[in-house]
Amino acid sequence: KGDALNLTDFRDNALLKLQVGGPFVSGMVDLTNEEYILIQVEQTEEAGPRRRRVQTVIYNWTIPLHSERSDQVITTKTFEIDPIIITVQAFVQDNSMVPLSMTHQSLYVTTERQVVIAAVILGGVYVLIIFEIVHRTLAAMLGSLAALAALAMIGDRPSLSTVVEWIDYETLALLFGMMILVAIFSETGFFDYCAVKAYQLSRGKVWPMIIILCLIAAILSAFLDNVTTMMLFTPVTIRLCEVLNLDPRHVLIAEVIFTNIGGAATAVGDPPNVIIVSNQDLRKSGIDFASFTGYMFLGICLVLFTSFPFLRLLYWNKKLYNKESSEIVELRHEIRVWRQTAQRISPASREETAVKCLLMQKVLNLESVLRKQLKTFQRQISQEDKNWENNIQELHKKNRITDRVLLVKCISVLGVVIFMFFLNSFVPSIHLELGWIAIFGALWLLVLADIQDFEIILHRVEWATLLFFAALFVLMEALAQLQLIDYIGVQTALLIKAVPEEQRLAMAIILVMWVSALASSLIDNIPFTATMVRGNGTLIGASANVVCAGIAEQHGYGFSFMEFFRLGFPMMLMTCTIGMCYLLATIIGLGWTL
Repeated sequence: KGDALNLTDFRDNALLKLQVGGPFVSGMVDLTNEEYILIQVEQTEEAGPRRRRVQTVIYNWTIPLHSERSDQVITTKTFEIDPIIITVQAFVQDNSMVPLSMTHQSLYVTTERQVVIAAVILGGVYVLIIFEIVHRTLAAMLGSLAALAALAMIGDRPSLSTVVEWIDYETLALLFGMMILVAIFSETGFFDYCAVKAYQLSRGKVWPMIIILCLIAAILSAFLDNVTTMMLFTPVTIRLCEVLNLDPRHVLIAEVIFTNIGGAATAVGDPPNVIIVSNQDLRKSGIDFASFTGYMFLGICLVLFTSFPFLRLLYWNKKLYNKESSEIVELRHEIRVWRQTAQRISPASREETAVKCLLMQKVLNLESVLRKQLKTFQRQISQEDKNWENNIQELHKKNRITDRVLLVKCISVLGVVIFMFFLNSFVPSIHLELGWIAIFGALWLLVLADIQDFEIILHRVEWATLLFFAALFVLMEALAQLQLIDYIGVQTALLIKAVPEEQRLAMAIILVMWVSALASSLIDNIPFTATMVRGNGTLIGASANVVCAGIAEQHGYGFSFMEFFRLGFPMMLMTCTIGMCYLLATIIGLGWTL
């Protein structure tokens, strides 16, 4: 069966983009499949000074058909030619009908120019974020708008429904649901209680406390999603640092890095890991849940225990304690929180304007008190709290569980949610995504907690973070449409092929590791799931980084791109070096295979 389409009007265009939808086999092409669709793109090259006669060039594109004609799979391919005729042929065992849909687009810009445009847009977004010209959410929105404009200019303008489909709503639902759960949980005083217990366990010493927090975060994130781990840990860490008069930003950055490291240890620790083990083609080649977890767990344990000394080295000259007394630090923080609260009130009515004026007056009064305290302040920097035992009793009195009934409800719901997360990972047949589990848990807790003032809970939701992720998904997919990610993959493959065959495996491990690590620290880490330890390089390299920064900002302890970069990038380089050595030693040296 066959059909032909004449496209004489495609002359003088740079690229032809074909999008075909039909009952295809998803994943890698299976050339042994007896049923397939053959698409032939024919180009006639005119005679010229170097060619005496007209030459016809045919490009073949084979797409295997699924045995069941139910699922509709859309696949896309770009041809760098000026085509004349497109021929579609169906090779099937019987005379059954094959439903197909095909669209073709004329693109006016070559692949190399598209990659340059994508790189410029990505660089522009990073300039806006690094130099804090605008908020990172606005920077992502401007970047996605620029990328969509670039697609429209080259002739590949996506429809609004297509752009909306690019957003990963499961991730947004997971974030929103967990934000509601944590907001209600914080009303019980549980986070303050945990902070006091961690203070007691570390005996008032800073580094044992940081190591305990980072280790627990890494272990939890091996079994929970990194975003969930950081949502639970960030409020505890902030409260604990306030108790110890520490700057929470340094501790939070260390925690989120170890969360990303721990998340790579198991097949359920992070979405990229889940993508790898759920891929049917990779499962056929032996990469299943057990083999992936076993291989990665050994490597991550090695990375984890060598990372602690390196972290200590990076923090060697950093003053983790605040240089001012806890009273002055708390007063500064209180002023910042009052000012943020006042700025969030929109003076739509007379009452709201009056409240905003009262809050600003409160800020002015507190600033006056702060100036008086600074005049009489004698700087005292205590490197270790000598009276930690006496402080424990006072802290226990101040930081108790405020609502035990609500705490029981919160722990019950959160326990069920976490159990469902595990069940979803080990029993995929339940067909319940992480986002839905988090949303159901949030709704269940809202009903049980009998929240009267719903707006207070909604104010705790990090709307800027959710909007940032939505814009980031659109930006990254638009950059992928501009061939940026494919170009990186093709160039890496060409470099590997240039190496002699006996050294090709080692070179492939080294190149894929470093290209993936560096690229996914700048772009989204989902397209680069083949790396050992990824996502720590920059603030927007992983979801957990952005969530942690958003929650810290809401508590008045926001940290900038460069503050994260100074610690995150060296840690990423070190962990990737250890990961590369582990891969080379096990695969090349010992001959291990998954």
